[in-house]
Amino acid sequence: MHGILWWILVGLIAGWLTGKVMKGSGFGVLGDIVIGILGALAGGFIFGLLGLSGSGGLLYSILVAFLGAVILTWLFRLITGRRS
Repeated sequence: MHGILWWILVGLIAGWLTGKVMKGSGFGVLGDIVIGILGALAGGFIFGLLGLSGSGGLLYSILVAFLGAVILTWLFRLITGRRS
C-alpha cells in the first residue's frame, strides 16, 4: 500500500509540474496524476537506456517522472494537435 501511495504522490507532483511548465490547460487532477505516473515509467526507461538510472530518493524520482511526463505530453500534443 505504501508503494502505491508513493507512486501517486510522485505522479501528482510530476503531473502538476508538467502542467505548469507546458502551456495549455492540463488534463485535470486525475489526468495529471496518470500523466505523471506514466511519465515516471517513461522517464525511468529513458534514463535506464542512457545509463543514468539510480536511486536518488524523492527528488530524483520527481525529476525523472517530470521529464518523462513532459516528453509524453509533448508527444500527445504532437500526435493529436491538441494544445490546451
